[in-house]
Amino acid sequence: MTTVRQFRQSLLWPLQLMPRADAAAQARPWELLLREPDSAWREVVDDYTGDAEGFHERHYNEFVTFLPHVQRFVFGEGRARGAQGRTGGASSMRVFRRGDVAGVSVTLAPGDAPLQVQVEHIDLYFFHDVDVVVLNVELHARDLPLAQVQELMYRLGRAYPPGWDDLGRGLHCPAEMAWLASDGRVLAASDASDRDAYLAFVGHHRAPRFAAHWRWLLAPLRPETDAFAADHGSAAASTPSTSLSYRQIEYHRMPVMAWLALDDPRSLSRADFVRLGLVSGQGGPIGDVAAAAQVDPLGAPGPGVVRVSDAAPASSGAALPYAERHLADFEQRFCYDRFWCGSGPAPFTRYLGCGHALVVVGSVGSSFFTDRERGVLAQFRHQHFLLFLIAHFQKAALLMFSDRLVVALDALSIADANSVKRFKRAVRGNFENFLRFTHRYWFHDIAEQAQARALYRLCADHLQVDTLYTEVRDRVGEMNSYLDTDSLRRQANTVIRLTVVTIVGLIGTLSTGFLGMNLLAEADAPLIHRAAIFVVTVVVALGVTALCVAKSKRLSDVLDLLSDERLGWRAKFGAVWSGRHDG
Repeated sequence: MTTVRQFRQSLLWPLQLMPRADAAAQARPWELLLREPDSAWREVVDDYTGDAEGFHERHYNEFVTFLPHVQRFVFGEGRARGAQGRTGGASSMRVFRRGDVAGVSVTLAPGDAPLQVQVEHIDLYFFHDVDVVVLNVELHARDLPLAQVQELMYRLGRAYPPGWDDLGRGLHCPAEMAWLASDGRVLAASDASDRDAYLAFVGHHRAPRFAAHWRWLLAPLRPETDAFAADHGSAAASTPSTSLSYRQIEYHRMPVMAWLALDDPRSLSRADFVRLGLVSGQGGPIGDVAAAAQVDPLGAPGPGVVRVSDAAPASSGAALPYAERHLADFEQRFCYDRFWCGSGPAPFTRYLGCGHALVVVGSVGSSFFTDRERGVLAQFRHQHFLLFLIAHFQKAALLMFSDRLVVALDALSIADANSVKRFKRAVRGNFENFLRFTHRYWFHDIAEQAQARALYRLCADHLQVDTLYTEVRDRVGEMNSYLDTDSLRRQANTVIRLTVVTIVGLIGTLSTGFLGMNLLAEADAPLIHRAAIFVVTVVVALGVTALCVAKSKRLSDVLDLLSDERLGWRAKFGAVWSGRHDG
């Protein structure tokens, strides 16, 4: 049986923050979170601008890995360079952490013994000018069977169960999961087996119901459906009241990072690496669980395939989880094998990435591989975490911009002037924020260091963020071009109307002002008489002007007919008289 001597797993869950009410619209999301009196979240003091004693060599190595534009995004400008711009010289990320969760109890399958995993930290990442928040949960454990590790990676990061078996037990997620306090108390537990609640929720809201333990962990942030229910006085809202609400923006399966230290990484079979790299779990018997009847899009086995339990931790089999033809180019597409050799400070270290996951496998006997200050473990928790976070933040932000356009179009009613105004404001605001995102957060390369550059491209290419960016940019640009075209059309119509009014007014001006002639010599008339003439003149002028504006389109067509040199005067006046103004 292969044993993982040291294991670390980080779950990232990107979520879209929803627009806030008028009273809180001007406040930034983290400012609203700080206002919550009972919130467990506390802002993390930046290691780069806080106490100098908290700045370690691993932080320095993290900083110098990235290119300057990425350094400004992640770390800010620093106090010495002054507070400038919307971020005040600080980082474009704001990090909050809760310290009340010390561990997690996981029962992978019914009948299995609960597995205790320690929590390193739980963070929330906010970003300036982008309504995306990323939850990060880092876990660690020692001396676990490889089969258990593969199941943890596969099952743990599920926002909700994708289905149930014949006995009503959730598929592809832990049978039970609970957050634990430092004294062992259960803070919140999962409810994956409550099938009726999930079905009723989706049937009513047309939105997924997040599992209870994840909703609790994110509080006082609450799902969009709970916020809507609270705003409309529904009893369905059970989470604390706050101005921050979120919705799912990606697949329910959370992106995952994993670091595994083994006695001999070379003992792993190709099938083991496939299961780790594609996070497909471990095939084999799993207690008395019936065979799953549905396929998980990201790697679940098909009908008739069941999984490994603690009671029967079979060693990793040599059978591939998928067809050999499908995995023919696995090493080329998903592996970074620059250090998969017997030389170097951390021999036989392999990196695997499929976009959804970034996995590092190495030897526990290598001091450099397990070094938390300057070794591979330090890189995994700092440089590699940041590049993985940046890639998934970029994808989530692009999906958020696309979603905002859909929402704006869905709310548009051409017949409603107020709806048109709201649509224009939404599109203009989305365009402005997209420009900020492009110039602050969008880049093709984040480092010149070969390893960091290659791993970032491995993640970004599998996530297809370049293609997604092009699509969203074109959509945002087309929407903005439509507004510009519509504005130009309105301006052209206004110019036409003003031209017609000017021409009609010019006729009267020339007629009455010729040689300074006054048709009515009322200069010596009584004041009341002159005032009455003035009022009548103003009323007539206003009436003529209003009539010209109202009929400006038809009068413009008349002017076009009169200016058409292809028609004779008889044809022109005939067309005007008959009302045929098609030119």
